[in-house]
Amino acid sequence: MTTQRPRSVRKGAAGLLFLLLTVMTTAGCALHPGGELTLPQDGPPRVVVHDVPFYAQEEYQCGPATLAMALGWSGVRVTPDALKAEVYTPSEKGSLQSAMVAAARRHGRMAYVLRGRDFLLDELAAGNPVILLQNLGLSWYPVWHYAVAVGYDRDEDAVLLHTGTMRSRYYPLGLLDRTWARSGYWGLLVLPPARMPAFVEETPWLKGAVGLERAGRTREALAAYEVATAKWPGSYDAWMGVGNSRYALGRDELSAKAFGRAVAIRPDNGIAYNNLANVLARLGRREEAVAAAEKAVACGGPHIEVFRKTLSEIRQP
Repeated sequence: MTTQRPRSVRKGAAGLLFLLLTVMTTAGCALHPGGELTLPQDGPPRVVVHDVPFYAQEEYQCGPATLAMALGWSGVRVTPDALKAEVYTPSEKGSLQSAMVAAARRHGRMAYVLRGRDFLLDELAAGNPVILLQNLGLSWYPVWHYAVAVGYDRDEDAVLLHTGTMRSRYYPLGLLDRTWARSGYWGLLVLPPARMPAFVEETPWLKGAVGLERAGRTREALAAYEVATAKWPGSYDAWMGVGNSRYALGRDELSAKAFGRAVAIRPDNGIAYNNLANVLARLGRREEAVAAAEKAVACGGPHIEVFRKTLSEIRQP
């Protein structure tokens, strides 16, 4: 799948610039291997993800029900009725994928979108339930439906689904492959913010962390950024996220350390120097703040006027 990763910034308190990540995906560009989905021949013959609650799905309410199940497994207890106003669109008689993602983030959980069938069995083996989007109808008359995959059974050649009114239904693998393929193999993990998927990529993980920030869940965003720096210690974007989140939480000393890591990785980027200057100034370390602000100005770039303003303000007695 082709992805692009442009950057933008927004102005924060005291001249701090917050780096935002936007991941652009080309619709319909996901590639899926030929043949049918098959269960692994090695490993345990049966896998079950435990502690996934079950809610029978009323008509058109599979979105709230499956999200409540995934949130419940992650530690957030909420009922489908409580989620209905957040995700259900009456005019569509269903729940849009974007609404499912946004609601998970509002509840402080990492919403990690997956496309491609290869991830499913690995995630189940790792103990992660997966929300799947199926089309139970036809291409020209779709019947969209969410279900939660909670395990698989090799001997039965089936995946276990919380679906409709049935808990842990044995769903034939071939049928699942066909109905799931019609959504482009769209899947959603709803995870505690410090728990990564079995297979994780940097860009979508950081996109999810940004989503938590935008949802006002700064502490959860920080947890996601911090685990990202452990996974990808050379990630400039992850360290910037850590610095911004710590700054927003008033953890200035730790914020300065994070921005220090960012400038070490990208010494040519004025944003990190600008943010570091603001934090150092708030800590009363004026000489260090001026030096950082001067480096930001020397880097130039489209935010040069912000950098100059930061330097001017810090220099004022």
